[in-house]
Amino acid sequence: MRVLVVGGTRFVGRHIVQALLDADHEVTLFHRGSGADDPFPKAEHRHGNRDGDLAALAEGSWDATVDVSAYVPRQVRALGEALGRAGGRGGQYLYISSISAYATPEEPGITESAALEVLLDQETETVTPETYGGLKASSEYAAVETFGADTLLVRPTYVVGPYDTTGRFTYWARRLAEGGEVLAAGPQDQPVQVVDGRDLGAFVVRLLEAGARGPFHVAGPPPPFGFGDLLEQIRAAVAPAGTTITWVDAGFAHENGLDGRSLPLWHEGERDLTGAVDPSAALRQGLELRPVGDSARDAVSAADVTPLVDGVGLERPREEELLRAWHGGTRRAEP
Repeated sequence: MRVLVVGGTRFVGRHIVQALLDADHEVTLFHRGSGADDPFPKAEHRHGNRDGDLAALAEGSWDATVDVSAYVPRQVRALGEALGRAGGRGGQYLYISSISAYATPEEPGITESAALEVLLDQETETVTPETYGGLKASSEYAAVETFGADTLLVRPTYVVGPYDTTGRFTYWARRLAEGGEVLAAGPQDQPVQVVDGRDLGAFVVRLLEAGARGPFHVAGPPPPFGFGDLLEQIRAAVAPAGTTITWVDAGFAHENGLDGRSLPLWHEGERDLTGAVDPSAALRQGLELRPVGDSARDAVSAADVTPLVDGVGLERPREEELLRAWHGGTRRAEP
């Protein structure tokens, strides 16, 4: 197949492009460009800016288009106009969305038919934690409207693995690999799911090759699976003997200024059931999920391509202060 990938040089897109090339497909990347450092020398590179300069896509045709970098509906529609919309030069359209596109579910195990988020301000293009899900949902509607009923919608959960630019999963893998006493905040049964970027990339290729259509969750393990389960699987894979996890309650964490950035993947004590989606449809379509421990080991060993992110996770001195306060029965640690 000839596949156009919009984005494709960082993290999720990078794994998709690598999977396409590994399967001997012809890949064209449309991105802003990084000069001599453009990755994937075997792919064709076209440079531009999807927010105003799509001229590089004026010629050529593809069997499929994979859109990794659309965050607002306007970007989807503009790409459709450049490629000739449904049945045009872009072939089948696959949009990388998110499980954040769902409205707050009332029970775990939702399927792809669950209600999507409604964006309160239909004119906004400002991406914030509050608008991200609604913008992704609106972009899905724009995708089907623009590219037709054959559109593929891929809704991943937290993506992990090499080249991760968020640092969330990487923090826990590296911290547990250091050993000692590790601080985490409950509840331990907070639903959470992850997918390795390499597994996501391989599944995208499988969907395109099969001519599949519709939405798919790319998330695992199937529920029930909690934050405590995730950290225990990481600990078992990478931590030295004697490593322990100390769970503090959400109240203690809040009183000491902790949040989902200082303790990544923690939902700040809220029970968010979008971390418990049903991946059955994707599994039936051939999604293969590697063990969490394998991703953790790679996160530890891939320091050259997956650096820690400033501001994500706890610095060791602060973690030690918090642990002393917790064990001493003090609700506030000294700053």
